[in-house]
Amino acid sequence: MTTSTEESLWSRCFHPAPDSPRQVFCFPHAGGSASFYFPVSAQLSSVAEVFSVQYPGRQDRHAEKSPDDIGVMADQVYAALGRRLHERPTTFFGHSMGATLAFEVARRFEADGGELSRLFVSGRRAPSRHRDEAVHLRDDKGIVAELKDMAATNVALLDDEEMLRMILPTVRSDYRAIETYRCEPGAMVRAPISALTGDSDRKTSLDEAEDWRAHTTGAFDLKVYPGGHFYLNAQAPAVIALLRKHLSAGGHSPDHTSEGHTLSG
Repeated sequence: MTTSTEESLWSRCFHPAPDSPRQVFCFPHAGGSASFYFPVSAQLSSVAEVFSVQYPGRQDRHAEKSPDDIGVMADQVYAALGRRLHERPTTFFGHSMGATLAFEVARRFEADGGELSRLFVSGRRAPSRHRDEAVHLRDDKGIVAELKDMAATNVALLDDEEMLRMILPTVRSDYRAIETYRCEPGAMVRAPISALTGDSDRKTSLDEAEDWRAHTTGAFDLKVYPGGHFYLNAQAPAVIALLRKHLSAGGHSPDHTSEGHTLSG
């Protein structure tokens, strides 16, 4: 198909594999950009075509204002990418804010007749689990302190004043979006869900991750890895192996052989 201008704004395909029978869409964390998933794309291009969602307000979209509402962003993502999602078997992977956004886009996809192969949600508590958080109301120094604490980005970049002026409005907007998000009561998807979390993630307890089970009518499993909120950085080989196993099995079964403790149901 001919890629529309709008679609090209919202996704990046670093390693095109148009003949692959499967595709994966990756959703970045708050303040994150499409390039975060470049290594995932490189490692999985032999089994799927990987697209990384590019939100407004970052990298080549830095001049655009990022939505500060998850529902609005989910509507925009689906409006831009919905047609492509229906083309072939599709898997979603989202980390932190991206997990919640992936869930909301999955709901829109299914409401439009789509069937998602699997939803991987990483580093985020279940949509029905709420904490009172207000990082978006902090001053700039407070937000920078949060980013350093979470190891969400290169610490050296956070000492660059020019870079901070560029990224902080978008980071604040993302935090406002996820911290003010409230899940619609009883919201769920038909797609099976695999929840992934770090065993020392202060943002997501094991109980909060386990509660993703209530948001699917399909299968559910929880995998726990060593590490904190960005356990992905150290555990990338194991997580990529998990995705590869799922995709190699035709986009159905989660991997129960890669590192990490698994609870199934």
